[in-house]
Amino acid sequence: MFGGVLLIAIGVVVWVLLFAGPASDGLPSAEPANATLFAGTSSFDASPQAINPLPQTLSLDAKKVALGRLLFEDKRLSHDNSIACAGCHDLARAGVDHRPTAIGIGGQRGDVNAPTVYNSAFNFRQFWDGRAADLEEQAGGPVHNPIEMASNWQEVIGKLNADSTYPRLFKESYGGISPYAIQNAIATFETSLFTPDSPFDRHLRGDVKALSPEAAAGWKLFRQLGCIACHQGVNLGGNMYAGLGVMGDYFKDRGRPLTKADMGRYNVTGREEDRHVFKVPSLRNVAQTGPYFHDGSVATLEQAVDLMARYQLGVELDAVSRQRLASFLMSLSGVFPPLTPTGAAP
Repeated sequence: MFGGVLLIAIGVVVWVLLFAGPASDGLPSAEPANATLFAGTSSFDASPQAINPLPQTLSLDAKKVALGRLLFEDKRLSHDNSIACAGCHDLARAGVDHRPTAIGIGGQRGDVNAPTVYNSAFNFRQFWDGRAADLEEQAGGPVHNPIEMASNWQEVIGKLNADSTYPRLFKESYGGISPYAIQNAIATFETSLFTPDSPFDRHLRGDVKALSPEAAAGWKLFRQLGCIACHQGVNLGGNMYAGLGVMGDYFKDRGRPLTKADMGRYNVTGREEDRHVFKVPSLRNVAQTGPYFHDGSVATLEQAVDLMARYQLGVELDAVSRQRLASFLMSLSGVFPPLTPTGAAP
């Protein structure tokens, strides 16, 4: 753990040294050398680290999107027909279930907080530990997980083939029903779940009135403190790994025993430096996706802001700074796509 944590801590310091300018309000300016990353502009840096607005449209196959939504909401993907993807990723509730950890088949409780499905296509890996390369690979995970859906492809495909509608839909888009087709359809639908036009996106596009004064002050503080060293890119997160507890022992202070899930990326790689390392979560719509952290142990946005400052940056926030940061995070709430009932086949 400590090797990875040291590297992350050094990275934060290097970021501040690179981007800090003259002092202002008792803190460094932190304006980056490439100011177009943060100023309102219609020309954006395409690098993974650049802070850019979400795209306003995406070109996707409408039939695959519609099929993917049917699958996303179909409980037959689980062994006992009781759990759908939408059970943990409720599209009417910002793509989460608002539970500390997800509940799966037979009422079993999972070991991590269910992340939002909205904007997940912009993450560089999937799952908290990054074990899935993309949404397509991720879609197969819950189906086979004994706690979540406890099924397998043979069982799922048998159910879908027995349906009156699915065989035709799969034949039209994929030539037939297969694990690849199921995963690709779900991934295509999930890719359609993005939330553009947040106040922050409008700010990035040049709307000088998009952010409230308090949110604008929070955005400045977000950069000054170094939050942006990890929460970066179009998703303000989701594009790198980081250790939890860079400047303090979060797990000791949490006051409950370690779980396997607390090991994070270590469970995937087996490398000591990956112990307690997780994919940095996206901050988009974060005000609507609590509870927070991989363990779902943090109930409120303000508490999450406090703990991140303490354990990742070594900073104790005062009430004004906490509220400014929370106001900025609230400005990351975008426009959710309209979802019509799925009663009829596409």
